[in-house]
Amino acid sequence: MREITEEKLNNYIEKTREAIEIIKKGMPPRRSLLYDIAKDFLTMIESYYKDALAFKEKGDYINAFASLNYAYGWIDAGVRLGLFDVGDDDVRFTLAK
Repeated sequence: MREITEEKLNNYIEKTREAIEIIKKGMPPRRSLLYDIAKDFLTMIESYYKDALAFKEKGDYINAFASLNYAYGWIDAGVRLGLFDVGDDDVRFTLAK
C-alpha cells in the first residue's frame, strides 16, 4: 500500500490519544527531579499530536501521519527512559530492561 487512508490515519490518531492518556497517569511525582523532564516530553508529544490533527484537517495525511510518528517516538523514548510508568504494557509501548 502506498497511501495513507483516512481509516489508517484515524486508527493511529486514536492509538496515540490513548497512549497520551496512559502516560499522563504515569507521570513522576511533582517533587521528583524527573517531573520537569517528563513535562517537557509531554509538551513535545502533545504538540506533535495537535500538529497531526491540524494536518489531517487540511487534508495533508502525509504530514499528519509523520507528526503522529514523531509523537509516538517521544512517547516510547520517555517510557524507555522511565519518565512514564505504563506498567507492563509492552503492546502499546516499547519497554526495555
